[in-house]
Amino acid sequence: MDFKTALKQRVLVADGAMGTLLYGNYGINSAFENLNLTHPDTILRVHQSYISAGADVIQTNTYAANRLKLTRYDLQDQVTAINKAAVKLAETAKHAADHPVYVLGTIGGLAGDTDQAVQQATPAAIQASLTEQLQALLATKQLDGILLETYYDLPELLTALKIVKAQTDLPVITNVSMLAPGVLRDGTTFADAVIQLAAAGADVIGTNCRLGPYYLAQSFEKLAVPATVKLAVYPNSGLPGTDQDGHVVYDGDPSYFEEYAERFRQLGLNLIGGCCGTTPLHTAALVRGLASRAIVPHTAVAQPQSAPTLASTIGPHPFLQKVATQKTALVELDPPKDFDTAKFFNGAQRLKAAGVDGITLSDNSLASVRISNATIAAQLKLSYGITPIVHLTTRDHNLIGLQSEIMGLHSLGIEDILAVTGDPAKLGDFPGATSVGDVRSVELIKLIKQFNSGIGPTGKSLKQATDFRVAAAFNPNAYRTNVSTKSIERKRNYGCDYIITQPVFDIKNVQALADALKTNDLHVPVFVGVMPLVSYRNAAFLHHEVHGIRLPQTVLDRMKQAEQAGNERAVGIQIAKELIDGICDCFNGVHIVTPFNRFKTVIELVDYVQQKNLTSVQ
Repeated sequence: MDFKTALKQRVLVADGAMGTLLYGNYGINSAFENLNLTHPDTILRVHQSYISAGADVIQTNTYAANRLKLTRYDLQDQVTAINKAAVKLAETAKHAADHPVYVLGTIGGLAGDTDQAVQQATPAAIQASLTEQLQALLATKQLDGILLETYYDLPELLTALKIVKAQTDLPVITNVSMLAPGVLRDGTTFADAVIQLAAAGADVIGTNCRLGPYYLAQSFEKLAVPATVKLAVYPNSGLPGTDQDGHVVYDGDPSYFEEYAERFRQLGLNLIGGCCGTTPLHTAALVRGLASRAIVPHTAVAQPQSAPTLASTIGPHPFLQKVATQKTALVELDPPKDFDTAKFFNGAQRLKAAGVDGITLSDNSLASVRISNATIAAQLKLSYGITPIVHLTTRDHNLIGLQSEIMGLHSLGIEDILAVTGDPAKLGDFPGATSVGDVRSVELIKLIKQFNSGIGPTGKSLKQATDFRVAAAFNPNAYRTNVSTKSIERKRNYGCDYIITQPVFDIKNVQALADALKTNDLHVPVFVGVMPLVSYRNAAFLHHEVHGIRLPQTVLDRMKQAEQAGNERAVGIQIAKELIDGICDCFNGVHIVTPFNRFKTVIELVDYVQQKNLTSVQ
């Protein structure tokens, strides 16, 4: 009897975890998929343990056996060997079983993975990686089906399904992973995902990982999809914890799975297995818990019901409207390092009076501790009527903290954010501090913009849509600016609305940036950085010690001469004005960095930018 026929006749029990079992029970913490080659007896023993526990379906040890994931271990050229060995081991266990067993070739999702090779991969590279692994699995001609599991993004899973269906007639199981019961992280309901996957040709559709039996059962309780759809569930053993050494552990009692087995069957599930934290004991518990193997029909519905979405109502954002047609000045200020904030707010008021269009607030620049920029931003907006643009770094906040900060900013009515990585923690006041880096700056952009849909990262409704405009940073001082603009295109694809550059001191870099944007047909507002020099020593420090900033020798020479002549401030302002002239020939946006709280200098430059608009009118 083939796998498709078996699915129609009875509820099947699938195996459980491979990775967490190898980690927790065998003490292995490496490339689990490579064990197919280096420790085949261990993998075979795992398969045999699940079969002995009563599993009807087992999956190959190939979840991350793709080129992108294996690059981390320098095993990218072993894709074919690892996948073929995995199938052989599963087949060996199958043929030694005392009851019918079906083998699924497993391919895991990649979207949202923190591995560097995956993060930097293009959609085309991800598809090529999947295709290569799929072909290696299919080349064995021994599989009973393909399992696409742990897909957080429905579009990625639909693409993977399309690729698989084009190359094989084997049945395909597609499992999404939900961060909250009944909804994917982009707000798509589980019901809609099931319907879309069914329409795309999936033979079995379900969910795995992240959540335990309690929440996954909730996801199926109100699931209304066509009666012809076959359903699968692979819950985690429960929520993970950590031991005294900080290692992730699962301690879910297998008897809990026994309680849920019959409940899953009554909800209309055709295939019931386990994911992270589960063991052969959980599989045996599922087998014991099933009162029958008879299939229970689930609820059918004629038309899919889409999840309610909250449309983003984008507000005015005056400085972004202005920069489309006029010269516009933003000014960067560092929040105070102590509680004497009078000078800071007095300077901010003077900048407002001078006509500055917005004030950007750094997030502990150079990794030096300052008052929270969100707190300062709230005071600027609420007490002084100044538009703040808050820098938000991935350095200081983990994924939980980032979301909390984003929600807090919206609650304060602050809707402009510059998403940046942040200077390395070791540069600052506490070199022993660590940089977090849960996500990259581009992923932070995407995270912020998702809030504009009124849907949080877990897929839950926020009861209100935000109105964020997100800036991305860019360094035009880098060599080969025309090539570097690819990063701007990437940031635009992730949702950034405008660009703020690092300070420039060579107008050739500005012109090269403008040419590159035009050549690549990139239309995005750009605010080019200008940092007025206050002394020769300041210029030399920036040139020699600050990463990403280089000054032309002519500028260094002029500041050196100014030091000797005693007119460094005047020369520094003149150089800044010359740069503004060149910037305004190419762009409408200027971002002035305030040096050492020299508000008088910055106000003069803001006024100079404003005069450009008067000159153009005349």
